[in-house]
Amino acid sequence: MSIGTVLNALRDEFPEVTISKIRFLESEGLIEPQRTPSGYRKFSARDVERLAHVLRMQRDHYLPLKVIREHLDAMERGEAVPLPVVGRQRTSEECQERSAAPTVARVGRAELLAAADIGEGELQEWESYGLIAPLADGAYDAEAVTVAALVAELGRFGIEPRHLRVMKGAADREAGLVDQVVAPLKRHRNPQTRALAEARTKELAALTVKLHAALVKSALGVSLP
Repeated sequence: MSIGTVLNALRDEFPEVTISKIRFLESEGLIEPQRTPSGYRKFSARDVERLAHVLRMQRDHYLPLKVIREHLDAMERGEAVPLPVVGRQRTSEECQERSAAPTVARVGRAELLAAADIGEGELQEWESYGLIAPLADGAYDAEAVTVAALVAELGRFGIEPRHLRVMKGAADREAGLVDQVVAPLKRHRNPQTRALAEARTKELAALTVKLHAALVKSALGVSLP
């Protein structure tokens, strides 16, 4: 399978997965797809299954990539290994009442630089324009890898980071609109209502992204895939 086919296969269960995320997991040794003579990745059904395991353990068990890789490698060697636990174990009640904040994969600064194939100076410049920002603990969410890759790609066409501030401003306003709509649900103490808030946020985010893309296409008068 091509990387695009793999993306479509995973998106039903993992709607937020991106091509950049798959490439990053490959760079971290979680999967090793074959390469065609021309250099294109070719994924097997086993690769897709392993990717799904990785994404599931990140989402459901908050496990770092190193721990996930060691666990899966042990399973493939035929070893009977329990699912590793990192940090404080949650009770069954706590598991049922998960926080409304979405669980995201996190990468360190060095991992982000490697995944996006950029230098420290470039990252500092992009951060100065607000295009990328670390989380409170200094790490980055998985979307930062996607943003970095796209900013770098646009740079090849002469579009500089300072030119992208208008896009960042528009994205912030769109996010603010979505947050305003779901804010009443987020304030509820009921776990089911908070879960609904998360689902509604994802749904609205997907719609705003589609609308934004359609408006750009219409303004340019072009048809894009």
